[in-house]
Amino acid sequence: MSADTPEPVSAEPVSAEPVSAEQQAREAELTARVLASFDGTADPRLRQLMQAAVRHLHAFLREVRLSEDEWQQGIEFLTAAGHITDERRQEFILLSDTLGASMQTIAINNEAYADATEATVFGPFFVDDAPLVELGGDIAGGANGQPCWVEGTVVDTGGKPVPGARIEVWEADQDGFYDLQYDDDRTAGRAHLFSAEDGSFRFWAITPTPYPIPHDGPVGRMLAATGRSPMRASHLHFMVSAEGLRTLVTHIFVRGDERLDSDSVFGVKESLVKDFHEQTPGTPTPDGRDLGDAGWARVRFDIVLAPDQV
Repeated sequence: MSADTPEPVSAEPVSAEPVSAEQQAREAELTARVLASFDGTADPRLRQLMQAAVRHLHAFLREVRLSEDEWQQGIEFLTAAGHITDERRQEFILLSDTLGASMQTIAINNEAYADATEATVFGPFFVDDAPLVELGGDIAGGANGQPCWVEGTVVDTGGKPVPGARIEVWEADQDGFYDLQYDDDRTAGRAHLFSAEDGSFRFWAITPTPYPIPHDGPVGRMLAATGRSPMRASHLHFMVSAEGLRTLVTHIFVRGDERLDSDSVFGVKESLVKDFHEQTPGTPTPDGRDLGDAGWARVRFDIVLAPDQV
């Protein structure tokens, strides 16, 4: 794909022409030479990674019989991804997410353990140093959307409360944008807080709504060319950490969202789908907050952290 006027690759069938034994041997010999070039790598893990990458890459090239034009379009696609990436946008994370590589890496590194809460994708919109809010505070920071009361507990897999767990929370506004996507340096829809002595936490946020991942770049063009939607299911991000326990990166999703089965980054897990209970205007809030004539929602999310070493 050209960075300026990208065109989708033609969906021509892979050639059924047989590959001669001589040609197969020539291709295998090249792969062997490239693999051998890494034999002297001092770091054994780096050697393993590089040689495995070569084996799989060469296997892909040989399986699909990649044309030189397709190779060039691939190079241009990656170049365009690099050009659009900056401190506010990470196109390569979007690419990893939409190819399922992010979720596969998460699955490998967060093996199931007892009833520990499942992990899901980190996404490209986390930032360090989000503001601190007290228990019961509001993370919205002026982001527009329906107020939503979020509460729960943090415990370990033995059911013991985890006091002082750091809970990072971030989300898009009701228009589908994170604060980083605006040009005014606002901080909204994100904060951190700490669980109480009994492991409980509570805060105000906004009710999640579906939104598209950024699709005005090469990843968006890839999705369009393959007939895929850029839409994400409605969700609220969490990252929870505590000493001696495995850091959890996860979301909660809104039950009933029609995009739960077609999330563009494959992040939905059934255990993370929660009931967001709509409250009619005038319903008393848990902390006595006066919302006037506005309706609101509430959700409970109980978090279970696995041991750090499992």
